[in-house]
Amino acid sequence: MISHRQLFQQYLAPTSDQPLAIEIERAEGVYLYGPAGEKYLDLISGISVSNLGHCHPRVNEAVQDQLQKYSHVMVYGEMIQAPQVKLAEALAARLPGKLSSTYFVNSGSEATEGAVKLAKRYTGRAKVIAFENAYHGSTQGALSLIGDESYRQNYRPLIPGHKHLPFNDMEALSEIDRDCACVMVESIPAEAGVRIPSPEFMKALRQKCSESGALLILDEVQTGMGRTGKLFAFEHFDIVPDIITLAKAFGGGLPLGAFVASPERMQALSHNPVLGHITTFGGNAIACAAGLAAFEYLTETRLYESVEEKAEQFKSLLVHERIREIRNKGLLMALDLEDPVYCKRVIDLCLAKGLFLDWFLFAAHCIRIAPPLIIESEDIQKACKIILESLDEAAD
Repeated sequence: MISHRQLFQQYLAPTSDQPLAIEIERAEGVYLYGPAGEKYLDLISGISVSNLGHCHPRVNEAVQDQLQKYSHVMVYGEMIQAPQVKLAEALAARLPGKLSSTYFVNSGSEATEGAVKLAKRYTGRAKVIAFENAYHGSTQGALSLIGDESYRQNYRPLIPGHKHLPFNDMEALSEIDRDCACVMVESIPAEAGVRIPSPEFMKALRQKCSESGALLILDEVQTGMGRTGKLFAFEHFDIVPDIITLAKAFGGGLPLGAFVASPERMQALSHNPVLGHITTFGGNAIACAAGLAAFEYLTETRLYESVEEKAEQFKSLLVHERIREIRNKGLLMALDLEDPVYCKRVIDLCLAKGLFLDWFLFAAHCIRIAPPLIIESEDIQKACKIILESLDEAAD
């Protein structure tokens, strides 16, 4: 009998030369389970997706309930679908300013594409600014915004008119002028290894966009939904964006993304031409039902208020001579080990001990820690013990 591993290798498109190829039969809470009884403590949440853990009962119930009604009825924006309407309403109630018009998509990359299109359409400008070591998705338009040439170079020509600035550099903000449609920036750059901007930089960025008429797009795909200790990471900096992008944990484990702006700005996509931005599956009823259940649970319980305490427990336990630095905002953490080869050995050793970790796209020398927000003290202690043991073993 052909194994799932053989079928995986034969039929699934490869994304790396050496995929992990770990078979998962089920997942619950903060654990992943293999078909032969393997058990892994999940410290990356599917890359910051499963903020409420795996198979959360409230999300599962919402999905099952919606399945009994309908899954797909019509292309986006033509029919009134209660899961979309309720989620958009709940989101607007928690967002500041005029951020109350939501365009649902399927992923973070699509949210990026839609947000930049909206900015160009609304302003009538073409210039787009992003930052070095930024990650906003892998589709062609989003790729043009990625701030790492090694990821861009083999896919040129890219979309023209993009400029990348050094992050957290006040002087570089002079590049934002009246030719600029938008500036897109991660509230906290994750794939760069969790680099925290200064409040002064973020406020100066907001001011420069306001002065020039460029729209400020904040990428909250990885940092939203409580990951950093606040519902949205931009709340740490006391600023309000013109557009935000959401995905990952926004869908409660299902494929769902969004870009959110003011109704006035979002109107620009509805005419000249009509259907200026369309999607077949964006805002799928089942995905929105899952997203609404997750969002309501998160906001009702205020689960994100416990995030900083849990992060502090990680930091207090992870004391080791090979950890050069721990950078974090809430439970988005980077353990800087300086050496990418050593980092990979540590991650592999942890996996063999039942702890699932990862690195960052633009910081291969750092271990990613981004567990489900529901993780408890006992599992934090268990995870840190395995990491410390593996740090020692990898050094031998």
